[in-house]
Amino acid sequence: MALSDASPTSLSGIGVSPGLVAGPVARMAPGIPEPELALIDASRDLDKECERIEAAAQTVKKGLELSAAQAKGEGRTLLETTAQMAADPTLTSSAQAMVRERRLVPERAVWEAAGTLASMLASLGGYMAERTRDVADVRDRIVAVLTDSPMPGIPMLPEPFILVAEDLAPADTALLDPEKVIAFITSEGGPTSHTAILARALGMPAIVGTGAEVVDQLHDGDIVLVDGTKGVITLNPDEGALRRAKELASRVRVFNGDGATKDGREVQLLANVGDAAGARSAAEAGAMGVGLFRTEFCFLDQPDEPTIEAQVEAYTGVLAAFPGKKVVVRTLDAGADKPLPFLTDATEANPALGVRAYRTARRDPDVLEHQLEALAKAEAATDAKVWVMAPMISTAEEAKAFTDKARSYGLKTAGMMIEVPSAALMADKLFEYADFASVGTNDLTQYVMAADRLLSSLADLSTAWQPAVLRLIKQACDGAAPHGRPVGVCGEAAADPALATVLVGLGVASLSMTARALPDVDAVMKSVTFEECQELARLAIDSATAEDARAAVRAKLPILEELGL
Repeated sequence: MALSDASPTSLSGIGVSPGLVAGPVARMAPGIPEPELALIDASRDLDKECERIEAAAQTVKKGLELSAAQAKGEGRTLLETTAQMAADPTLTSSAQAMVRERRLVPERAVWEAAGTLASMLASLGGYMAERTRDVADVRDRIVAVLTDSPMPGIPMLPEPFILVAEDLAPADTALLDPEKVIAFITSEGGPTSHTAILARALGMPAIVGTGAEVVDQLHDGDIVLVDGTKGVITLNPDEGALRRAKELASRVRVFNGDGATKDGREVQLLANVGDAAGARSAAEAGAMGVGLFRTEFCFLDQPDEPTIEAQVEAYTGVLAAFPGKKVVVRTLDAGADKPLPFLTDATEANPALGVRAYRTARRDPDVLEHQLEALAKAEAATDAKVWVMAPMISTAEEAKAFTDKARSYGLKTAGMMIEVPSAALMADKLFEYADFASVGTNDLTQYVMAADRLLSSLADLSTAWQPAVLRLIKQACDGAAPHGRPVGVCGEAAADPALATVLVGLGVASLSMTARALPDVDAVMKSVTFEECQELARLAIDSATAEDARAAVRAKLPILEELGL
């Protein structure tokens, strides 16, 4: 690794996936340039030009599907979703109409049709607005085929590198090879974007939201040090910094399935999973169980509701990986950022506040009932201990209705997600019915701070370090305590080792995260007593800002520096 004679320069962004690595920069190739506004020659057959658009879309779709078959977990899901968009008749038909009606060349027609589709999705807000990045990705790929240009995507280099880009489409992020791409930096994005979530799942240090002024200073071949915990990029790092990064990278920490504080208070360290493969990987990583089984991954991209038999098969695969252990199953969290054509209304003016998650049972109760029936059958076929919970519970009436319904199917342990402020504020009443709760910090933060968690320009608000969020989590735990009910956390906050100590101090009994985060959280948890966790929690909730809270807690945890966290 060749060093520059220049002095080290510190640049900053939003650290979204911890770790400290150094390497050369490789920038994403510029996107496909906008095709010229050109017309088809009068001698050309318009039908054949339209056929070229359809053929190019199918080529892109098949390429993405092939990549999806080689990917795993969330990466596979994202690639499959993008593949479906490549063959979306809304895009191809609109482009073909422009060819026939305006005689636009196919590449220009696709470009303009994609622009119209992206504008429509952006106007819907929330998850649909996030899909505009997918539209641009598919557009560029189709235009590349039509113009015989290089396919956009991640550079292919023989040596490991740090990827620098304006942003990464989900299809690109899903294909990141941690053996080659050892970290990434983007000028856009936020802590709860798809790219950030996948970076954490891959255990890959990542910094997002740097702004163009930072990314523009990083050139191919530059040696940089990426601190994904602090969100700091060091350009031209010195020898000492490089030695430390190399030494930290050589350490291998494992989790032995014995989560606890220094003084022996058990803290269940669980895994978030979406399918059987993810569950098996989590079990191999030592997870003490599953704190969040995202069942919607069994439903995504399905035009119709899966049969009960298909659901039983999918659920059984996850449960079988954890015999004798707890598996917390979240019922279908459809709507907003996860629309399903057979269940949700994508035209809602404000889908994040609309008929989503448990609320869909108001309109289509059969979908929930079929899911509960399938879960009961899957539990009977395995030795796992199923805990079932509903997302977006807002009132005591909803808590009672759901838990009664779950128990009517023989599911003995029934609870709720705490994602809506009202659920935290009224926790003492809701726990008269719910056996347990799990805090979804991503959505809770979004609703507390009134900041769309997918909007990079508000990324500074989208952190569970916000004292207002932490105070609500404490209120939820305080409401559960008189009833003897456990409260867990399954949002992204659980994977932050420093924040994990605060959550335990607030009264949280279990933490569920990507399996790769288990060793780090365990190591920090074992360095502090429960009383020290309580003191850290007091420091955090008494702080005026999220940054003050984070700084105050980290200052009391010297082990973070030792571990490179």
